[in-house]
Amino acid sequence: MNRASRSLLLLLSLTVALASLLAYEAQRATRSHRVTAERALRDYATVAARELATASAEALEGIVGPALNPVVGSPAASPYDSLPPASAIVAAAEGILGCGGPETGRTYFALDFRTGTLSTAGAVPEAETAAWLRAAVGTAGGRAAIAWGHGSTAGRIAVYGVKSLRYSGFAGHDAPLAAYGLVTCSSALRPVIARVLEEHPLLPSSVSGGLSNAELAALDVRAPDGEPLFRFGPAAETAYAGDTATAGPGSPVFRAALPAAVAGRLVVARPTSRLPVLFGLLAVTAGLAAVALRQLRREQELARLRADFTSSVSHELRTPLTQILLFAETLELGRAGGEGERRQALEIIVQEARRLAHLVENVLHYSRAERRMLRVQLEERTLAPLLRETVHRFAPLTAGCARIDLELDERLVAAIHADSLRQIVINLLDNAVKYGSVDGAIGLRAALVADRARVEVDDMGPGIAPEDRAKVWEPFVRLHRPAAVPGSGIGLAVVRELVTAHRGACWVEAAPGGGARFVVELPRGRRIPSAEAA
Repeated sequence: MNRASRSLLLLLSLTVALASLLAYEAQRATRSHRVTAERALRDYATVAARELATASAEALEGIVGPALNPVVGSPAASPYDSLPPASAIVAAAEGILGCGGPETGRTYFALDFRTGTLSTAGAVPEAETAAWLRAAVGTAGGRAAIAWGHGSTAGRIAVYGVKSLRYSGFAGHDAPLAAYGLVTCSSALRPVIARVLEEHPLLPSSVSGGLSNAELAALDVRAPDGEPLFRFGPAAETAYAGDTATAGPGSPVFRAALPAAVAGRLVVARPTSRLPVLFGLLAVTAGLAAVALRQLRREQELARLRADFTSSVSHELRTPLTQILLFAETLELGRAGGEGERRQALEIIVQEARRLAHLVENVLHYSRAERRMLRVQLEERTLAPLLRETVHRFAPLTAGCARIDLELDERLVAAIHADSLRQIVINLLDNAVKYGSVDGAIGLRAALVADRARVEVDDMGPGIAPEDRAKVWEPFVRLHRPAAVPGSGIGLAVVRELVTAHRGACWVEAAPGGGARFVVELPRGRRIPSAEAA
């Protein structure tokens, strides 16, 4: 492999390596984009959960606040003020946070933080319920705090507000004095949250693309201890779940998850993978590199064949020139012994000159064909006289080592270029002489087949294998090359180009008597009447 070929191979290898590196980096970028998009989707889910927690707390305060406002709305002036009884909130709170059935068992309570006294109205609480209220109701609840039952009070909640103290010299500003509230079931929170979901978008419309909350997210609501309460929205088996969110101590725990089917419709969604395109480009690049490598190998083979051609042509030129020079000097120096030797010397000079002319014609025809400059001017001619003349011209080149048998249709005419047809027949006969058997007969036939003029040349050689019959028409290809058989390797290639210029066809088949039969078919053939042929 020469230096240029090695450089080209190195460049091809670098191209494939670079394409592979680009595909790898693109894969990393796609993976990074997907991770970023999935993180954004989880952040959206977290925002949705926080928005629901905040909005639900505000909605609960909007329901409970007006009912408790008469007792907790205005701060006490002194820590020694008397406090309203629990019955003060019954009328205002009677219709809120219902459990869906009769409210006969509802308990309203007031817890005095100064003394720990618990007073109730409505249903009298059991001892466990009273103990739970004293322990669970805190001093930092605000206006709508929730205390969650457990054990024997599981499933119940206390919703309450804290009455505070106005700043005075007796205690700090907003110091808690008492808590007022009611006991209800935890399911009473479901309508509150459901109404929030109907009226309050969890994500901006610029992000959600106009999807409703029921379509957007799967929502899970739990008690602070993790006990499941409610579920809203679509199923989310393969979802992008966010972090949990609460509105403060005692608030329900909210968690949102964006289903995969919805995630693709959001403004910031998981990017479409371009890996198939990139791997396709990599495959195309590798394919092109393989084609280029194959072309490189063909170029090297062609270079070798051209070198062989140059060597063969040089030998083909040197041998006739040596013969011509030898016998020309013999005549010039008067060394010929008599008239017979002089005539023989002249015949050899003419024979070798014809051989040279034949070789030069082949080279010129091949050169024109390679440059797409091979043009023929067709005219209708009778083939038999032209083929006889060609055989007569070729006979001296055989040196009497082959007999040519003619079988010609005297009435056959075709549109041909006479010089080109001569070159075609001479090349076929020359090939038959070189590769046929010694002293074997060569058959030359011309006949009409359908509307085409067919010319056939048979030899008595070893024949050509079916798998090699297409190769023999390629330039510089020689299937059998004994040392004693000269040749340039372009004779049959010239035949193919000249036949193609006639818009004809050529091929090789097995001869009936053994050996190979080379067939040339030319279009526009016909048989003329006998009178015209004469």
